[in-house]
Amino acid sequence: MDEDEFLRHDKSGALQKLILEDLDPLSQDELTIRIAILEKEILRCRDKKEKASDFRNIADAMFKKS
Repeated sequence: MDEDEFLRHDKSGALQKLILEDLDPLSQDELTIRIAILEKEILRCRDKKEKASDFRNIADAMFKKS
């Protein structure tokens, strides 16, 4: 699934709103805070993805036929 397809399936529209938001009114301090928040969200997503991958690997190993 590519980015455009993912955005079309985003039911809440939150990501679409985020990427289309006008950044011009934001100060440098506000942009710095926004970046920090987004970096934390990226880490949260990566952590979730890693845990899901680990869970899948454990499940695959448990049900693997010898």
